[in-house]
Amino acid sequence: MNDPQQRGIENAIIRLLKRRPFYGHMLLGLHRRPSNAPAPVGITLSGGVPTLSVNAERLRAYRGEEQEALLEHLIKHLLHMHMVRRRDCHRLLWDVATDLAINPGIEHMPAAAPRPEKFGLEPGLAAEEYARQLSSPLDMGNLEGEGLGSASREEAGTLAGSDADSKDTPQATPVDDHEIWREADATPVKLAEQTVRDLVRQAWRKSSGEVPGDVSPLVLSMLAPSPVPWRQVLRQFVATAGRVGRRATWMRENRRFGHQTPGQRKRHRLNLLVAVDVSDSTNIQALRETFAAELVRIARGRDSLITVLYAGSRIQKITHFRGTDVVAEVYHGGGFTDLRPAFDYARSMHPRPAAVIYLTDGYGEAPEKMEFPTLWVLTREGQKPADWGVELRLDA
Repeated sequence: MNDPQQRGIENAIIRLLKRRPFYGHMLLGLHRRPSNAPAPVGITLSGGVPTLSVNAERLRAYRGEEQEALLEHLIKHLLHMHMVRRRDCHRLLWDVATDLAINPGIEHMPAAAPRPEKFGLEPGLAAEEYARQLSSPLDMGNLEGEGLGSASREEAGTLAGSDADSKDTPQATPVDDHEIWREADATPVKLAEQTVRDLVRQAWRKSSGEVPGDVSPLVLSMLAPSPVPWRQVLRQFVATAGRVGRRATWMRENRRFGHQTPGQRKRHRLNLLVAVDVSDSTNIQALRETFAAELVRIARGRDSLITVLYAGSRIQKITHFRGTDVVAEVYHGGGFTDLRPAFDYARSMHPRPAAVIYLTDGYGEAPEKMEFPTLWVLTREGQKPADWGVELRLDA
């Protein structure tokens, strides 16, 4: 709050907290980072982490009520998981279609924001339906490129066949940053679903169950027990966190030298810190063995480095495994739980882990914030110990 560059977004979130607390608490649960993009704000899942991107200078150009509307707009994109639902739809086409699906229910959106009536379409449709109806008039071309030729994104954002000089020509350019949605390409849909469910549960609890009516059915469906198997969430979290390094590939064109030079593809390496709570309340051998066995299956056959740390009120044992050397082990401890030593150890590691996975009941002190993607693997009766991180219920 002391940073003048961040004061604008902080004030907008506070106003939204007072007016629509559910949206405000959703925003507080996001990782935040500065941006130099032309758009004032954007939201994405970066490495599986819900991330709010803010260009403070651009945001100041909007009135207070428009700032709140833009933030509500972002939360609705996240609730509908628009950044991971694109499938084979053209990027620009999907950008417009998702905005048409959510903008009608948001008051005080900037005048330039795409709306169904500007395209002669009825409100209340899903993004996929708008994409289908817009596919002919927007004529995006093939799915590989952007379909924009040499024109800029803004110049391309008009209905094909319309009079370019007409004041009635609808603009097809979102007012928020959709370019950062590319960062969500590496996040599997099931992991994204679990992450958003987790944020929804926190915001619902902190807002005392007060949810805006237009998103109430969607929110209530997310509050129901997750249908996603825990093993699938664990595998997808690990795969997403392990994207580091690069290798050459002829399947992708080099952006600088074209097809005369192989492009670059990110190499997948598993580099994790796995913390296991050894307090009496989580001393369930079958549960720990099931969890350890699943980690073994994930790690085998991969370039991996897994550090397993056993801790209660302090770190009691540390082991390291590489690739196929991973073995399942159950270590018994006791006493009360303090979750902070494991994260202190993570900060001291070289190289630092790509992510932290913590098997615990959650009853212990945790850091106020964390820079590592974290998966809280909780026992059936456990509780999430912090607002950050992804929650996963383990049922052996």
